Amino acid sequence: MSLSEVEMFQNQQRSNWVRLRTLVTLRWFAIAGQSAAILVTVLFYRVNIEVGLATMIIGSSVAANLFFSFLYPGNRRLSEREAALTLAFDIGQLGLLLFITGGLNNPFSLLILGLVTIAATVLHLRSTILISVIAILMVTVLARWNLPLLTASGQMLQLPNLFLFGFWIALIIGVVFLGIYARQVTTEMHNMGDALVATQLALAREQKLTDLDGVVAAAAHELGTPLATIKLVSSELHDELTGQPALQEDAALIRQQAIRCSEILRSMGRAGKDDLHLRHAPLETVVREAAEPHLRRGKEISFVVIPPEDSPARQPMIARRPEIIHGLRNLIQNAVDFADAAVEVEASWTVKTVTIRIADDGPGFAQSVIGRIGDPFMRSSKPQDTRQRRPGYEGMGLGLFIAKALLERSGATLSFANGGESGSGAIVLVKWPRARVTLTPESEPLGANPPMRA
Repeated sequence: MSLSEVEMFQNQQRSNWVRLRTLVTLRWFAIAGQSAAILVTVLFYRVNIEVGLATMIIGSSVAANLFFSFLYPGNRRLSEREAALTLAFDIGQLGLLLFITGGLNNPFSLLILGLVTIAATVLHLRSTILISVIAILMVTVLARWNLPLLTASGQMLQLPNLFLFGFWIALIIGVVFLGIYARQVTTEMHNMGDALVATQLALAREQKLTDLDGVVAAAAHELGTPLATIKLVSSELHDELTGQPALQEDAALIRQQAIRCSEILRSMGRAGKDDLHLRHAPLETVVREAAEPHLRRGKEISFVVIPPEDSPARQPMIARRPEIIHGLRNLIQNAVDFADAAVEVEASWTVKTVTIRIADDGPGFAQSVIGRIGDPFMRSSKPQDTRQRRPGYEGMGLGLFIAKALLERSGATLSFANGGESGSGAIVLVKWPRARVTLTPESEPLGANPPMRA
C-alpha cells in the first residue's frame, strides 16, 4: 500500500462510518426508555411532571425517526455533517426532557455521556469537540435552571447543593474523559485495521511475485528440453541442406530463434526457482535477495556472515518465504532511507537461533518513539534534514509495522536500538528459532517436484 493510499484511509476513516438505520434504531430504544421512565414516574411514584411537554419532546424524536425512515433508505451512510447534526439533535432532545424533569436532580442525566461517547467514536475531532462543548453547556444550564420534580404532596425532590455540584463536576469530567478515551481506542483500532490491510496487501503482492517467478521458472525448465531438441534438429538440417542456400538459411533462422527463446526464458526468471530443492536457500542468499532492490540507491550495503565458533561454518538453508523476504526488504529500505552513507547487514547463527542484524550510520531512532516502533501510523516530530532526505515521509511507521508483522508471523522476534561509537545509527535485530526457518534434510524430505500442468 502506498503512502498516498494510507493517507487517504486516515483522512476518510471517520467519514461515512455509521448507517442511518443504526442511529434510528438507537433512537427508538431511547424513545422507548424515555416513555417507560415517564410512565413509571407518574403512575407508580406519583411525581408531578409536565406530561404534555414530555410527550411533545418525545414525539419530536418519533417524528424525526419516521421522517428519516420514509425519506432515506436504512442502509444509507451518514456523512460527517449529517451524523454530527443527528447527535446534536439527540443531545438537545435529551436536554429539554431533563429540563422539565428536574435537571441534574434527575439521575437519567447520566445518559448525556452515552451520546458524547458515540460522537467520539464516529466523528472527526472538530465535530467531537463541538458535541462535547454542547453537552458541557447543557449540563451547566441544567444544573442552574430546570423545572423541579414535585411529589403528589407537593414536596420538591432536589439534591443537596454539595451533591448537585459534585454531580455537575462528575458529568463534565465524564464528558471529557469518555470522549478522549473512546476516540483514542477507536482511532487505534482502525489504525491497526488499516495497517493490517496494508500488511495483507504487501504479503499478497510478494506472494504473487513469487508465484509468477515460479511459473516462469517452471516454464523455462519444462521448455528447456523441447528447445534443445529444436536447436539440435535445426543444426542437423543446416548441415544436410548444403547446396540449398534458401532452405539452409531457414534452418539457421529456426536455430537462432530457439536460442533466443531460451535466453528470454532465462531472463524472465531464475531457472528452477520452483524446484522444491530451491524453496530454501543459504542464509546469505536470502538476505541478498531481500536487499537487491536497494543495492543501487547511492548507499553502500555491506553483507557480513559470522559463522559460529562451536559448530560447522556451513550456512543454514533458510526458507524463501514471501513474508521473510518482504519483511527484511522493508527493514533494509528503512535503513537505506536514513543512512548517511552505509548500511551493514550481518547474518549469524547458532545451533538454536538464526539472527540478522541491520545497522546504518544515520541519525538513529528518535528517543521519543523508540519504545513505540512497530506501531502503525506512528507520528513524531522529525528534524528538517530528515524530511528533506526522504520527501513525503511523515513518520507513519507503516513500513516498520508491516515488516514487524510479517517477520513475527514467520516466528521472528525483533528489537530496535541505537548504536555506533557515538551512539548514533539505528540497529534492528531479527532473531528466529532455527527450527522455524531452516531446512533439516534428515527430518524434512522434499519429495519429488510436481509436474507442470497445462
